[in-house]
Amino acid sequence: MSDYTPPFPKLSKKRIGTMQYLFRGWYSWIHVLYEKSFSMKMGQVRLPHTTIYIVNEPSLVKRTMVDEWESFPKHKLLWSQLRSLLGNSIFTTNGEVWKKQRRMIDPAFQGARLKVVLPLMQASIDSMLQRLDHSIKQPGPLDVEVEMTHITADIIFRTILSTPITTEDAHLIFDNFNKFQQKALRGVVLKFFRLPAFFYERQADKFAGEIRNIIATMVRPRYDDYHSGKACAQQDILASLLEEKDPDSGEHFEYEEIVDHVCMLFLAGHETSASTLTWALYLIANKPDVQERMYQESTEVLQGKAAEFGGLKKMRVCWNVFRETLRLYPPVGYFMRETAKTETLRDKTVKPGCPVMIAPLLIQRHRELWSRPDVFDPDRFDSEESAESQKNAYLPFGAGPRVCIGAAFATQEAILILANLVQRYHFEPIAGDVPEPVGRVTIRSANGVRLKVTAR
Repeated sequence: MSDYTPPFPKLSKKRIGTMQYLFRGWYSWIHVLYEKSFSMKMGQVRLPHTTIYIVNEPSLVKRTMVDEWESFPKHKLLWSQLRSLLGNSIFTTNGEVWKKQRRMIDPAFQGARLKVVLPLMQASIDSMLQRLDHSIKQPGPLDVEVEMTHITADIIFRTILSTPITTEDAHLIFDNFNKFQQKALRGVVLKFFRLPAFFYERQADKFAGEIRNIIATMVRPRYDDYHSGKACAQQDILASLLEEKDPDSGEHFEYEEIVDHVCMLFLAGHETSASTLTWALYLIANKPDVQERMYQESTEVLQGKAAEFGGLKKMRVCWNVFRETLRLYPPVGYFMRETAKTETLRDKTVKPGCPVMIAPLLIQRHRELWSRPDVFDPDRFDSEESAESQKNAYLPFGAGPRVCIGAAFATQEAILILANLVQRYHFEPIAGDVPEPVGRVTIRSANGVRLKVTAR
């Protein structure tokens, strides 16, 4: 079969002007990139009031995210962008606050060990398959983006809160998060140019509030019951968060802290996975040979039964499809840091407070670090040729102490979902219906992802 190069915005030949950064960034941060963005070792974007430094060179990435990570905290505008949704959670905090939170959250998240949550994941998948069996009987294409958001939200609800998500809440979260992404991005772009962002921040707060209300309504009675001494029957992530104490002060998380962390785990856990699974289905729909190999593999491993914990490791093709999708469309396309003090990066002196961008989207498609970087090729992860790139230029979950705590959870979830889907359905592209990747909070499609789905 011939190579398949999936959709990506057309890149400018040359660096765009300052006002174009404003207008294009207003729509999607991917659209401000140009061809050299994917071959430079380090770049910079000069804006009227600041300069953004873009780090692509693996040694500099390691320095900023691993070796000297405390000298490159998360940028203050990240908190500004996500505060109304994630509050003061480990995704947005820095320094001693972050260290304290991470110490308390690590055991809570590990409380949902992968083997323990496997049956909960499978229960969510069984519900999804029932919905899809009904949906594919209806005329017209299937919007897989909506379905993948529903299944990943349901898995997170079951593992964090011990309850399935309703269809109404799943659609409400999907709609409000899409609106939140757009408004939050516009607010940040305006702030980079030091322009008033109040209007867009207010709108982003509104959409974030709709999502937080769903979660807070479920957390409140559990929080009150725990602190009134009532026994808790659930042994989920929320139970672990409620029980955890600060090792120094002996204090529990406050109610708002619990809501912040549950929102962070929920949004980070379901939105990033939904984005990746959506793109994965589109990619294999356009590579039927890969899809057929996934079908053969999943049929052989699952044999019509629920997955066993050890069996997932045998699904090499599904695993590689997931990894290659993360390479091409990393859900979090960039990590924004800032300098805590004056730093020298290559030949540039970077003053305190300057934004430093480490972008998996650029690094994982870098012309000097990957062979055929824009081509969908899951088998590259079994190739010795790409071993060095996998080690030094692949960071969809981040790197260093702030690496995503849910990486193993997301991987198990994705492989299980993909295996169940290809075993039961066949996915085909729709002629002329091509998704448009846009970069906002995550990398999604501006116009949805629709496929023809038929039962096998």
